[in-house]
Amino acid sequence: MKAARFHGQKDVRIENIEEPVTRSGTVKIAVAWCGICGTDLHEYLEGPIFISAPGHPHPLSQESAPVTMGHEFSGTIEEVGDGVEGLKVGDNVVVEPYFVCNECPPCMAGNYHLCEKMGFIGLAGGGGGLSEKVVVDQRWVHPIGDIPLDEAALIEPLSVAHHAVVRSGAKAGDVALIGGAGPIGLLTAAILKGIGVTTIVSELSVARKEKSLSSGAADYVVDPTTENVKARVLELTDGVGVDVAFECAGVNIVLDTLLDALRPAGVLVNVSIWGHPATVDMQKIVLKEIDLRGTIAYVRDHEETIALVTSGKIDLKPFITGRIALDDLITEGFDTLINHNDTAVKILVHP
Repeated sequence: MKAARFHGQKDVRIENIEEPVTRSGTVKIAVAWCGICGTDLHEYLEGPIFISAPGHPHPLSQESAPVTMGHEFSGTIEEVGDGVEGLKVGDNVVVEPYFVCNECPPCMAGNYHLCEKMGFIGLAGGGGGLSEKVVVDQRWVHPIGDIPLDEAALIEPLSVAHHAVVRSGAKAGDVALIGGAGPIGLLTAAILKGIGVTTIVSELSVARKEKSLSSGAADYVVDPTTENVKARVLELTDGVGVDVAFECAGVNIVLDTLLDALRPAGVLVNVSIWGHPATVDMQKIVLKEIDLRGTIAYVRDHEETIALVTSGKIDLKPFITGRIALDDLITEGFDTLINHNDTAVKILVHP
C-alpha cells in the first residue's frame, strides 16, 4: 500500500510498504481522509521531534524513523480482529491516536493523556492516516454515525479544542478571547460557540479573520495591528474583561495581550505548543489572581466532541479549505501550509 513515510528533516517520501495485519483486539481501517496537522509540519521542517530518531525507538511502539505519518484521520472498518466488541465491518470511525503504557501514575489515575511514555499513532509509529490502511487497538476507535468522512477527519483537532475548553471551565453566557485563528484557534472558538459562549478572536491574517466570521466561530474579530485589543475587549464587556482566554499562537505578545484583556479572577488556557520558552509577567497574574492552565491533546473528549457535531451545534464544513491526493502531499499540502498558510485552514489528504 501507499504511505507517507518520514525519513528525516524535509525528507518525507510516498512509498509502497506492506499492508498492516489485523491482530487480536484490533480493527483494520481503510483510511478515507487525513488532515495535515501543524505537528506534521514541524516534524517536516525541524524533526525528528515527536518521531523517534533512528536507533532510538519509541518505548511503546518500538519504532523509529522511518515511520508512517498522519494522526487526524477518518475511515471505514474493513476487518475486525478476535475479541473486538461494539465495532463491525462497515462502521465509519475516527481514531484517538494514542500509545500509552497503562502502568505509570498518570495512567493509573485515569489521566492517560499524561502517560510518562505517551506517543501518537502517526508520529511514534503504529502506522498512520497518511496511508491506505491502518490497524488500531479497539480502545482508540470511535464510531461517527452519519458524520461525513471528510468532516470527521477534523474530529481529532476538534477534540484538542474541546479538551482546552473543558480545562477552562467556560460555560454558557461567558465571554472568551481566542488569541490566534489557526486551525486550533478556530476550532476552539467553534466549541465555545457550541456551548453558548460569546467569542472574540484576535488575528492578523486577512483570510483567517474572514474565516473566523464566515464559519460562525467568532462573534467579533479584532486585528491587533490596527486596534487596541484590551480597549476593544473592555468596550465589548462593559469594562469588565473576558472570563476566559485561549493562547493559540505560541507568540509572547499574544500571551501578554490575553493577560491584559482578562477580568480579575479570569482563566487563561495555553493551547499552543511553544517552540521556545515564553516570558510571563507574573505581576499581571498575581494582581488579578488569574489562573494560567496548560492543556495537552484530549482525554475522554472524543465522544462528547462527536456528539456536538452530530447534534449540529458545530459545522465542520467551513474549516476544510483543500482536498488533495497522497501523491501531492508535499507540493500541494506541506508547501501550501508552510509558505501560504494564510490561504488555508485545513487541508485533507485522500490516500
